[in-house]
Amino acid sequence: MYLLLISLVLLMAAAVGWSIGANDAANSLGTAVGSRVVTLKQAIILIVIFGFLGAYLQGAYVTKTIGKGIVPINQLDKTLSLYLALVATFAACAWVVLATYWKMPISTSHSIVGAVAGAGMAIHAPVKFKILGDIFICWIFTPVGAAILGYIFYLIFKNIFYRIIPRKYVRVTLAMLIIISGCYVAYSWGANDVANATGVIAGAGVLSANVSVIFGGLAIVLGIMTWGYKVIETIGSEITHLLPLMAFSAQLASAINVHIYTVFGIPVSTSHSIVGAIFGVGLVRGVRVLNLRIMREIIICWLATPFVSGIISFLVLKGILTFVKI
Repeated sequence: MYLLLISLVLLMAAAVGWSIGANDAANSLGTAVGSRVVTLKQAIILIVIFGFLGAYLQGAYVTKTIGKGIVPINQLDKTLSLYLALVATFAACAWVVLATYWKMPISTSHSIVGAVAGAGMAIHAPVKFKILGDIFICWIFTPVGAAILGYIFYLIFKNIFYRIIPRKYVRVTLAMLIIISGCYVAYSWGANDVANATGVIAGAGVLSANVSVIFGGLAIVLGIMTWGYKVIETIGSEITHLLPLMAFSAQLASAINVHIYTVFGIPVSTSHSIVGAIFGVGLVRGVRVLNLRIMREIIICWLATPFVSGIISFLVLKGILTFVKI
């Protein structure tokens, strides 16, 4: 039974990693695809490379927060910790896959944090509400900070870029800047979001932190390659029409925003960050260029995410515990 539990936990963690790759691949180079700087195939290759590098080199920071900071999974009974890990990953994955099917760029970070908290409450574990509160505050500031940075960057670059770059080099310079900034987004995304797949398995002691990061990184790569194109269409073209300089400004703002949180071990949403950044650069041209309907749908999904995954996690684990005695 114990080996079966471990196998199921690893399977669900891989599924979460896959869903992260499928839903969040767009956060990196979706804007570049939307502004027609790179093709969808080229974007996916770059996201795979730099997303995995971010997960491998800096993924351990947020893994510790997900694995121990919300619920002390490592201090629970071994079997109980495995059930918590299994149910939390299932709940997070179920909601993210559904949102991906709807082409909505939701937060896998919100989904796994809500699921871990819900599972913790189901077993009356000591949920660290202070840390949860800090994370929630950061979630609010993530899209706001990205929007402010995106607005400032695009305002600055719009006024100086065409003055300092010779006209014949404008196109190639913009293409290079968009690709580089997009790769930076992919790196910061991999570093922050791999914990959503691996935090609970590291906390439950199924795999070491380093091995779990590699495991999660590979699962994310699989998600990018199989279903990553879906949300790229939404990010790249449905929020607002992106000019190349807008794409660069949005990607740079989003990458810096997420990377700062990653260094402090805070699980934030790259989806919130890039959508906020796109909103910010769009505001420079005026709110009329923004697709407010799609923005409204995205925000509703954002607000629902931690609660839906938390409720799923709570109810499923409660149901399991009525039949399984631990």
